[in-house]
Amino acid sequence: MIIYFTGTGNSRYCAQQLSRTLGDELMDSFHFIRDGIAAKLLSDRPWVFVCPTYAWRLPRVFSAFIRSAYFSGCRDAYFVMTCGDDIGSAARRNRALCREKGLNCMGTLRVVMPENYVAMFPVPEREESRLIVHRAQPALELACQCIRGGSPFPEPRRGALAPLKSGMVNSAFYRFIVHDRAFTVSDACTACGKCESLCPLGNITLTGGKPVWNGKCTHCMACICSCPAGAIEYGKRSLGKPRYLCPEDAE
Repeated sequence: MIIYFTGTGNSRYCAQQLSRTLGDELMDSFHFIRDGIAAKLLSDRPWVFVCPTYAWRLPRVFSAFIRSAYFSGCRDAYFVMTCGDDIGSAARRNRALCREKGLNCMGTLRVVMPENYVAMFPVPEREESRLIVHRAQPALELACQCIRGGSPFPEPRRGALAPLKSGMVNSAFYRFIVHDRAFTVSDACTACGKCESLCPLGNITLTGGKPVWNGKCTHCMACICSCPAGAIEYGKRSLGKPRYLCPEDAE
């Protein structure tokens, strides 16, 4: 079973590609996370967890989903992590998570996809995004080859700073960066409610026809990147930047 978490579509795209090639069941973790439900899942095929990389680790909301879930059947687990550059020492953390859940970790694969973190980094234009997605295909093919053959993913290369990135920097990221206080909405807002419906934590409510963020945010960027009116900004950091959604015609 292939289980994914996504904000702007990169990980959903990769999960769909894996599901299509492997002929395996695909499941979105969104409603389990949003509704606080502990999933009870059964699969006789390996578990494949697909998600973005948040500060060189699994997103905390996704690791919490895995910790709360019950996995029956196959004990092998693969991790596919989309990122803009590298994943630090996420592989080591994922092995520890598998030990905690009684799963056999079959490795972590990095898949470089277009940058979506409009709150901090430059975001590519559409054509560049399509090229980056195209260049990700060999990594996805390798993932399918390993999963189909029951072999572990190759051990990812990591730099000397990898433990620091996935450790202290990750902790600082969540403590000082991940908040919703900088989100604003302009008069261009049409009160469509898309931001509210897409928030994986149910953190957004419409008040007087405008979104209000309620202090529980994971910085998935679904709200700001999916707004059809382009009405949402993240302080001054998002001004003038493209809004990224994984292009549906990337193949």
